[in-house]
Amino acid sequence: MSDSKILIVEDEPSLSGILRDYLQAAGYTCAQVFDGAEAVVQFKAYAPDLVLLDLALPGKDGMDICQEIRVFSDTPIIMVTARVEEVDRLVGLETGADDYVCKPYSPREVVARVKAVLRRHQRAPGDAVAAGLVLDEAAGRASLFGQDLGLTQVEFRLLRTLASEPGRIYSRDQLMDHLYLDRRVVTDRAVDSHVKNLRRKLGESGDAWIHSVYGAGYRFES
Repeated sequence: MSDSKILIVEDEPSLSGILRDYLQAAGYTCAQVFDGAEAVVQFKAYAPDLVLLDLALPGKDGMDICQEIRVFSDTPIIMVTARVEEVDRLVGLETGADDYVCKPYSPREVVARVKAVLRRHQRAPGDAVAAGLVLDEAAGRASLFGQDLGLTQVEFRLLRTLASEPGRIYSRDQLMDHLYLDRRVVTDRAVDSHVKNLRRKLGESGDAWIHSVYGAGYRFES
């Protein structure tokens, strides 16, 4: 059972209630918001571990809410949409979201997505992600065989993101969404520069763990 807190931002009370019931049955604590204009205020007050965020909301659009939250928080966000035309943007996670679900959906699928996203983000402090490589989430530090790597916060987020799903290819745009919480405008080549610096700090393991995928992006292989 989990004690994680989920904020459900959904303007349809029946759907919100179904999601709440399924998530509570899975051990989560839930709060509900029905108006987009109240979402960020409730987010700050409730301090959830994950947000289920509907795209089409009264008061404020889900994409605007997501981008507003990303200015000050990297709390995982799962977008929920019935807009087929928005799926391409959500697939690329251009909104800053961590995952998306399309309506109509199975509540069980949503619970499974919540569990998967939380697993990626709730890595225990001092958790080893590869031989000798330890990430301390609470301190925002990484060490290799006990030696602090001296990573910047952007480099730490880059390493954490890549290592969270070994084998997955992240595009530069996807990585930028994880690296810059203030949504600043930078070129995708900034990611290449951060990868170069991260590899250098990892020493001989850098090139072995962080692979360039031509025309696609980067992946982590431990």
